[in-house]
Parts: sequence; structure tokens; C-alpha cells
Amino acid sequence: MQRKSLGISLMNRLSYPQKFSTIAFLFAMPLALVTYLLISEINSRIDFAQKEIYGNEYLRPLRQLREYIPQLQFLNYQRLNPDLQESDRGADLEAKIDVGFHELENTDRRLGSVLATSEKFDLIYQDWQNFKLRRRDWSRETYDVIYQRLLTDVNRLSDRVGDTSNLILDPDLDTYYLMDATLLKLPEMQKILSEIRLLSQKITLSSNATAEERAQLIALSGRLRQISRDMAANMEVGFNNNPRGNLRPRLSESLKIFNSQANQLSKNLDKLITTTAFVQYDSYVTESEQVLDASFQLWDETLAELDILLQARIDGFVGRKQSVSIFIVIILAIVIYLFLAFYRAVMRTVFVLDEAAKSMASGNLSDKITLDNRDELGQVVGAFNRIAGALVSANQEITVLNDRLKAENMRMSAELDVTRKIQQMLLPKDRELKEVNGLDIAGFMEPADEVGGDYYDVLQQDGRVKIGIGDVTGHGLESGVLMIMVQTAVRTLLAYDEPDSVRFLSAVNRAIYDNVQRMKSDKNASLALLDYEQGMLKLSGQHEEMIVVRSGGAVERFDTIDLGFPIGLDADIADFVAETIVQLHSGDVVVLYTDGITEAENMDKVLYGLERLIEAIQINRWRSASEIRHAVIDDVRSHIGEQKVFDDITLLVLKQQ
Repeated sequence: MQRKSLGISLMNRLSYPQKFSTIAFLFAMPLALVTYLLISEINSRIDFAQKEIYGNEYLRPLRQLREYIPQLQFLNYQRLNPDLQESDRGADLEAKIDVGFHELENTDRRLGSVLATSEKFDLIYQDWQNFKLRRRDWSRETYDVIYQRLLTDVNRLSDRVGDTSNLILDPDLDTYYLMDATLLKLPEMQKILSEIRLLSQKITLSSNATAEERAQLIALSGRLRQISRDMAANMEVGFNNNPRGNLRPRLSESLKIFNSQANQLSKNLDKLITTTAFVQYDSYVTESEQVLDASFQLWDETLAELDILLQARIDGFVGRKQSVSIFIVIILAIVIYLFLAFYRAVMRTVFVLDEAAKSMASGNLSDKITLDNRDELGQVVGAFNRIAGALVSANQEITVLNDRLKAENMRMSAELDVTRKIQQMLLPKDRELKEVNGLDIAGFMEPADEVGGDYYDVLQQDGRVKIGIGDVTGHGLESGVLMIMVQTAVRTLLAYDEPDSVRFLSAVNRAIYDNVQRMKSDKNASLALLDYEQGMLKLSGQHEEMIVVRSGGAVERFDTIDLGFPIGLDADIADFVAETIVQLHSGDVVVLYTDGITEAENMDKVLYGLERLIEAIQINRWRSASEIRHAVIDDVRSHIGEQKVFDDITLLVLKQQ
């Protein structure tokens, strides 16, 4: 007799629930450990990047102090210049510094425990308060010492933030060199520029520069030039290692301007090397102030881009964590499902065999139950399967037909779901809408079916803003596909920089018309397009009326019936296309909509109507575009009540800033 192994002996002594529970436990232990380690690693990276964002948030009020404290010190000497007829700005600068300290105090309350900065902030703030109380008792030399101490403490606090917020340890090249610019290079250059400005003002007042002062300016010029070169080289490395590709187009121009001004200032300061050269030191004051302004502008833009990259990194980690979590949940669900299914299958087989044995023992062979098992237990019931072969064959045919019907239903449902998801993916995102300069934009689209036929989009290409809204006849899969075609055609033409509205709409129409003919469809679409630039709207194409509610409440309605022709109805619509121009002023609201809003019915078959829509816009015109959108949609839903929604609902709100 063959000796059984320990594993076989153990399994033979356990019931099926015990067997599967043991195996599931042994499987779950390493899975749980790996999942925990993976999620913990992702969370640590998220926390790392989030702490960097906290550091950037803390640096913003420090930037104000770095700008205004040197200005206040400079003002003490500027007041002595008899050639300047400038009003006393000391109180204004002190007020700005107080605001900066107030913002820094609020930031420290929220982030001080995280960044370990509260103690250093309290010391700086106390020094500033003592300065305001005792400044009348000090000489100008004492002022300079106090100013320098304040600035030194501000820079030390900035360094502290860089250390405790992980900014100095950033792992990516693009974000690392942005950090290097905002935390190290630009603050150091701003300090040098402030010293050049102050020293130049002192020399201007004394009418002549000592050899020591000239040497100081030459040394400062050399440091400025070296740091400028280093920062330019570092930023170039960051641009080249920027996977998102957003840094060069957004920062290169400001960086170029700043470097050009800084290099020009250094060249002018180099004149001091020649002792016989005639030098106007007051020109250094003006030039250093210009370079300082450029440096702070570059600092602001660089920090904003750093925040964007850090947030994108966090979003990527969050998405990865969600994917891992979903994958683990799906695997566990499948394992549990298979466990239960297998257990039920085994118990069902045992039960059927028991019933079949009892039936056969009683002599009633016609009541035998057929099992279609293909595993080892299926071999046990092979005799029953052969006896009832004909019945099994018929049952299998029915099962196959049911499976085909189920598969077809699942396929059609999947197609609709994919089309609906594609529609949602093509809608403009909030981030894109916020990037449109001059307009506050909010959009809404809700299909009446799984797939809608409405279209709206807000596109930017090389500074051009193209806004579109349309409505394909009907709704459902065919209308949704046609809507996607319209969106693709509009985006393609915008990418090829077609400025003429007649050719633009004609090309969109021709592409849609050819596809409609190929599809043998009777669908067509209304489509209105708007070109926006600096408060000017150009409207073309045929759609519902465009509503303009001026900031004072006046209403203007623009009928588009003579501005175009339905898209996809005729091969050539060039003769029907026209355009009208609307000038927008601050606070003006423009609303585009589809007939799903104005023709929305309540339980009494009463339409929502255009007048009610205009009234809702007028009442809420002082709000933001998003709030106006919410107000209108809530009003439409209130009107519809329990009634079924029969048509797609789309709304686009534009507000001139």
C-alpha cells in the first residue's frame, strides 16, 4: 500500500469549506503583505510631494517680505535725494509688510507643526514689531543693521522650509531645478540686486564712490552674473527633462527677459573696472529695480509651475493607488466568487448523485438528473450522462442559444457604454476652461439616453479660443457617434489654424455630410461656433438663440437662423454661412443652450421656455459662471419634477471677467 503524504492526509481530514478556508488564508497572507507594502510606498510618495506643496505655500508670503523689506530700507535713503519728488511711501510699505506677516502667520498656524517653522517665525515677527515701536530712536546705520537682520532671518526661515518640506530633496529633474530657482537662485539674486540698488543710491547721494564701494559693486556684479548663468543652465536641464512639456513654453520667455536684464546690468556695472569711466550711479538704481521686478515675476511663475508639476505627480500616485486597490478588490472578488461557486458545485454534485442513486434504487430511471461536470467528479456521473445523452444534447443547445443572446446583449451594452465614456472624455475639463484668459466658463451636458446627441466644446490653439455648441437630431448611439465626428472635425480644423468662419463651417459640414451619406443615416446637426478674443465674440452657424445678459441686467438675444445651415443636410452650405460680432464688457454673461432646456416638460406638459431661462440668468448674473450654471440647471430640474427627461440637456455659460 502506497504511503500517503502529510498534505494528502491533512486534506482528507478536512471538509471542503475547511480546505478552501485554509488555502484562502495562506493565499491572502502574502497578498495582504504585498498590498500593504505597495500602498504604503505610494502613500509615502504622495505625502512627500504634498509636503513639497506645503513648502511652496509657505514660501509665498515670505516672497512678499523679501520684496518689501529691502524697499523700505531703500526708501530711507531715497528720501534724501533732492532730485526725487516722490511722496512718502513708507507707511504703504510697512502696511504691505504687515499684510505679508499676517498671511505668513495664518500659513504658519496651518503648516508650522508640519514644517517646524513656528519658532523661527515667532522670532522674526517679534523683531518686526520691535522695529516699528523703536524705529524713531535709531540712527540710519542702526536701521541698516536691523533691516539686514530681518532679511537674514527671512532667508533662514526660507531655507528651513526647503529642508523640512522635502523641496531640497525633490527626486525629479524638472521639479528639482524649479525648486533650485525659487528656493536658492532667485532669492540670492534678489538679495544681490537689493544690495546693488541700495549701494547705488548711497553713492548717488554722496556724489562720488569710494574705491571700496566700487569694489563692492564689481563683486556684486560678478556674483549676479555667475548665479544668472548657473540658473539658466539649470533651468535648461529642467526644460529638457520635463515629461509634461509645459515648462519651456510657459517659463522660457520670462527667464529670457530676466537673464537679459540681469546680464545688461552686469555689463553696465563692469564699467566700474575702468576708474576713468564716467558712471551715472542713479541709472544702476533704475536698472536694478527693473531686474528685481523681473525676478519676482519669474519667481511667481516658476513657483506656480512647480505646484502644477507636484500636483500632477500626486494625482499620478493617487491614480496608481486606486488602480492597485481596484485590481486587488477584483482579484479578491473573483477568488471569493470562484470559492463559493466551486463549493456549491461540489455540494450540488453530491446532492444530485444522492438523489439519482435513490431514484435508481427505486427503479425509476426516467427521473435521472443529468450533470455536465467536466472535472473528476464528472467521471463519477459519466454513466448518468450517457443514459440521458439526448436530453443533455438538447439542453446544451438551449444553453448555447442563451449564452449567445446574453453575449449579444452584453456586446451592445458595452458599445453604448464605450460611446458614452468617449463622449464624457471629449468634454472640456475644468482645468482647460480655467486656462481661457478673460472668460469665466462653466458647462453642463446630461444625455437623455445612455448616449446623447448634444455637443459643446471650448478649445484653445496658439492663443485662439473656439467655442462650439450643437445638437444632433435624436439621441442614442447613432446621434452620439455623429456628435463625436463633429467634435473631431472642429478640433482638426482649429489645429490647422483655419481663421475664416465660412470655410471652417463648410469644411466641418462636408466631412459630416460625407460620413452621414456613408452611414445611410438621416441625421443632421445644428452647430454654432464662437471665436473669442479680448472681449470680442464672433458668432457663426445655425443653432438656438445666443443670450447675452449685460452686467446692468439688459438682455440681448441673437438669432442664428441666418448665420448658417444644419450640418450634414447638404454638401455645400458656404452660401448660408454668416457671422455677427458681439462686444463683451466686464460682468456680461453669455449663455448657449440646446432645446433640451427650453423644451423640457413638466408633468402638465408645460415647457420650460426661453423666457424663464432668461429670467434665471438675469437673477443670477452677478454670480460666477459655475454658480449661474447650477442655478439654471436646478431651476430646470425643479420644473421637470417627476417627468421623464425626453431630450439631452446642455448648457454653456460664459462670463466676461
